[in-house]
Amino acid sequence: MDGVLVHEDRALAGAAEFVGALQQKGRPFLILTNNSIFTTRDLRARLAATGIEVPEEAIWTSALATAQFLVDQAPDGGSAYVIGEAGLTTALYQAGFTLTASRPDFVVLGETRTYSFEAITQAIRLIQGGARFIATNPDVTGPSADGDLPATGAVAAMISAATGRKPYFVGKPNPMMIRSALNRIDAHSETTVMVGDRMDTDMVAGIEAGLRTFLVLTGSTRAEDVQRYPYRPTEVVGSVADLVARV
Repeated sequence: MDGVLVHEDRALAGAAEFVGALQQKGRPFLILTNNSIFTTRDLRARLAATGIEVPEEAIWTSALATAQFLVDQAPDGGSAYVIGEAGLTTALYQAGFTLTASRPDFVVLGETRTYSFEAITQAIRLIQGGARFIATNPDVTGPSADGDLPATGAVAAMISAATGRKPYFVGKPNPMMIRSALNRIDAHSETTVMVGDRMDTDMVAGIEAGLRTFLVLTGSTRAEDVQRYPYRPTEVVGSVADLVARV
């Protein structure tokens, strides 16, 4: 989503046309984001404000992927202590999980704009008491108008240092998020492509899930950065505008 279709509050070049072409041709697609703060309703409205119209069902977040992972782990339901915002708490609630600080099965760490030291302390104690540690994504920083903000991966590192327990990260670059997305739209890796702007999350997740990968240069990764990585995308393009005719 960010860096591919939108940047802050504006659509990137060709984004609306690219999504429109997918819809016109009837190509199944999902818009992915590692951000777990917002619900799909929030994100649909954000995209619509930039001129990109998609249904909520076309959006797949790390919060939704995390909820699906926990359902697979505990199909009869379970409990979780959550550090995060509406995107994550709503996903877990709708998946049938009880949100509690009393002997939870899981501690689930997501992204929030106001990390609470009290909540982090509680998470540490619960993990020490036996709760399993799950995090939505490993991103250590997130963007803001004033510069980078500490994100889920940075807070997870602090909790790990205090507990000696590393979390299981569900979001990109874990290919599990890609596989859960494929299952959601009943797609096969051999006939699916991943379009992203980051070599260290989007491209590696797509490659490990067996997809063809297209890196766009409208986000985090610059053309000169590609050579630093031991893996390569299938193709590097300037933006999604270069892919509209190929849908």
